[in-house]
Amino acid sequence: MKVAHLETGTHLYGGALQVLLLVEGLQKRGIKNVLVTPEESAVAAEASRRKLPVQTLPMAGEADLLFPLRFRRLIGAESPDLVHLHSRRGADTLGAMGARWTGVPLILTRRVDNPEPSWAVRAKYNLFDRVITISEAIRAVLVKQGVDHAKIRCVRSALDPFPFTSPCQHDAFLAEFGIEPEIRVVGMGAQFIPRKGHDILLEAIPRILETHPGTRFLLFGKGPLREQVSDRVQAAGLEAEVMFPGFREDLAAHLPCLDLLVHPATMEGLGIILLQAGAAGIPVVASAAGGIPEAIVHDETGLLIPPNDPEALALAVCALLSDQERAEALGAAGKKRVREEFSVHRMVEGNLDVYQELI
Repeated sequence: MKVAHLETGTHLYGGALQVLLLVEGLQKRGIKNVLVTPEESAVAAEASRRKLPVQTLPMAGEADLLFPLRFRRLIGAESPDLVHLHSRRGADTLGAMGARWTGVPLILTRRVDNPEPSWAVRAKYNLFDRVITISEAIRAVLVKQGVDHAKIRCVRSALDPFPFTSPCQHDAFLAEFGIEPEIRVVGMGAQFIPRKGHDILLEAIPRILETHPGTRFLLFGKGPLREQVSDRVQAAGLEAEVMFPGFREDLAAHLPCLDLLVHPATMEGLGIILLQAGAAGIPVVASAAGGIPEAIVHDETGLLIPPNDPEALALAVCALLSDQERAEALGAAGKKRVREEFSVHRMVEGNLDVYQELI
């Protein structure tokens, strides 16, 4: 069996990392692969570093109407048994247009839970032989919008927990971010885009500081709203408490040093950062939105709060900062659950089952 994978994202965010894990796992099972990415992509660079077969194509965004022709030619040259599209940035529509001309079975992985325009759903999803969702919540959104439930399969995202299991190097962590000993540290790792809920955290921070003065907040990531969030922090006089470390490739070294992680997203397919925190043994406070309740079990591996509720977020954060024994128990349970329920082996086998349905 040979599979052509199309990942049109250019950054090493959660979805792209899932593709790399999948291709690696399939290769170990004797499946041939070719990973197709845009030129000058960080995904392509990382795939090459991991010695994965990768081909790059020119791509001028989601409106590049010549991309389907380029992709079709590549499929003809590679002769895969099926094509697996992995992202929405042009892959789902342009990629499908190119692949459909070849007659090769076509699979789309859907990673987000936001509804699409109803007028486009039927035409778009009729292009795919199977649609893989990373959570049951995404499956429910698609079925509600009219996608045939018979072609949908749920295969949850996975995580290699090993990089996140090293003990915290506390002195190095404090020096890296200029934090004094005994200061409590709350982290958030997400793109700076509206649905991740940075504004909700900013509303909650003053309430948290009333109970736990001196707490520091590390907002990892980058994105279009980064400057806007920074401006709000300055306007609120929170520059000393809120830090912006940026997108960190060494995030695995820092997560184990957090007291807890917050994820107040209003929409979320599943949330790789939640699995990363679990692997690191860090308790989580997150919104009960989208697929998040499939990643976090309330009062077992973390605390779930209503979406768009800064007061509930503040209360939950304060509860865990005030009860270290409870926080540690939640973190330990999260580590166990990530290892058992979100293994790379399970994710790879789930995708392979879908492939074998079509071949």
